[in-house]
Amino acid sequence: MFERRRAFIRAGISSLAGLGSLAFASTRQGRAAVAAAVDADCLDYGMSFICNKARFNSVRFWIESRTTVTDSQSGGSTTFYQCGSCKSENTFAERDLFVPDNYDFLPILGDGEWLIFRRPVRLSDSYRRVQAIDQVWGEPVPMLRHASAVTELKTWQQIRDVTAAGTPIVARTELANEALGLSAVIEYPVKTMNVDLDGERYQVDTGPIALPDLSKRYNAAIDSLSLAFVAFNAPGFADFVIEQPTPLNDDAGAAESYHYSQPISLPAQNRLYASEPHRAE
Repeated sequence: MFERRRAFIRAGISSLAGLGSLAFASTRQGRAAVAAAVDADCLDYGMSFICNKARFNSVRFWIESRTTVTDSQSGGSTTFYQCGSCKSENTFAERDLFVPDNYDFLPILGDGEWLIFRRPVRLSDSYRRVQAIDQVWGEPVPMLRHASAVTELKTWQQIRDVTAAGTPIVARTELANEALGLSAVIEYPVKTMNVDLDGERYQVDTGPIALPDLSKRYNAAIDSLSLAFVAFNAPGFADFVIEQPTPLNDDAGAAESYHYSQPISLPAQNRLYASEPHRAE
């Protein structure tokens, strides 16, 4: 089972790397269809959560990014909420609250299921697991709060000024495979923004996000997701570095660990928005 799961992870990463040679949405109509997959308003990522109702643990997760995958052939779309990570714990214990053989824990909610990543120091058969919502924390309640005002940043001067003012910035990266009729919009807060004042350049570097593999069709869209970091400094492409089994050195047969590695570059449509925080009614 472990070898099959490792092969699944590697096969997904390999197909993602081949996306650069595929035809992506480039027409005005295609881009509009992709953008329509998400709400007109950006989320306020400081104020949006997934709450749960299980009696044993009504856990609340902070939403860290949102990915909407659209299938134009079926006409359906699915939105996934990637939540912030924590560490493995003995929840509500009297002492020794962290599990000794600790791992990172990161959940993604979408279409009535949780995709849960558990990343220990070694490769593990439990790294990636999909579970129905009733098998985990009961009914999830998305507490989605939208920014009070959103302004698209279309010039370097706007990006510079909003960055310097300390205004939250939200990015949207749109990907599409027209041959398969698949598209995605990944929306996320920009945690790190680089600005070159002399060269009038910028560069986004942030993550993790939920990156879908659009190079092939999956039985369920949730199976296409990987954790990744994203970087871009222009509207027309985005680079990703994906969490995957990675050798610790260059020796043949070297031990492996989960790490963000093997960067790829994909055609994309990137947009940046100044996002004024949500104001309570």
